[in-house]
Amino acid sequence: MSADRNALASRTLPFMTLSDGKNEHSLTAPPPPLPKSLGGVERAAARFAVEGNVVITGGAGTLGLSTARALLEHGASGLCLWDLESTLRTSQSKIVDLAKDFPHARVFGVSVNVTDTESIAEGVQAVVQTLGSLDHIFCFAGIVACFHALEMTDKQWRQTLEINTTGAFLCAQAAAKQMASQAPKSKAVTTNGDHATNGTALSPRGRGGNSITLTASISAHRVNFPQPQVAYNVSKAGIIALKSSLAAEWAVHGIRVNSISPGYMDTILNAGDGSIKEARDSWASRNPMGRMGSVGELDGVCVLLASGAGSYINGADFVVDGGACCF
Repeated sequence: MSADRNALASRTLPFMTLSDGKNEHSLTAPPPPLPKSLGGVERAAARFAVEGNVVITGGAGTLGLSTARALLEHGASGLCLWDLESTLRTSQSKIVDLAKDFPHARVFGVSVNVTDTESIAEGVQAVVQTLGSLDHIFCFAGIVACFHALEMTDKQWRQTLEINTTGAFLCAQAAAKQMASQAPKSKAVTTNGDHATNGTALSPRGRGGNSITLTASISAHRVNFPQPQVAYNVSKAGIIALKSSLAAEWAVHGIRVNSISPGYMDTILNAGDGSIKEARDSWASRNPMGRMGSVGELDGVCVLLASGAGSYINGADFVVDGGACCF
């Protein structure tokens, strides 16, 4: 015990490096202004343009496919949907339609297990080999588990956190490593306090062009009712802390990290009769807007976070719930 305490007292801490956003080689310096030659409509389109290639985990689901279409509409040049093989097969016709509707972009799916680092690495490799780069990732993959806390097994608890929280971190980490490796290096040196790092020149898409968007939930902000879901709530509260921590660490690499906290969304996951209908009625009655979210109502904030309009948004959580968290 004494040796352990001595080792603890003499340990060396790793320190974060923050970016110098005013340095000419910084990846967090202000973006260039939009060209004055553009007309009003063109400027509006350019402001929310999504540049580069996008990965969406859980991308073959209803919300993932809707977000994918919105990002392609705003200019994404390539898109890869990571999901389970079974889900990719079920959604194959929709993925084909997506590719047909956007012939300018390369659209494809890859089977990825978000809790397996080798599977994730293979997913990143497929993206880079096919599209050339990985510029934005949306971590949508997750599960919902409703159990009374007194009856929940340790396996049920661990599975929920493993997929929802650990899976999000592993995908974000792999994406961030790829994004950092893509940035062209400069011989210049920037400093932050007593810590120096190699300077990084601007990427072809400008400063701070990479983004990671995690999926939290209103469950991270309050206790849901009437269903008991402690593991899910904890897994999503962890995403909020994860988002903030990664935003602080990775800004120096020109990577912005944010999260979205959706309310109840009207998808197949919340469809059905019996107790689920009773729960749906309860959720709607406790919402100021009196309803669940419709497919497509997360698309706008996703476009914002991946576009130039979100260039100074980092470490933020966007609650999109119709006002449910007001109570």
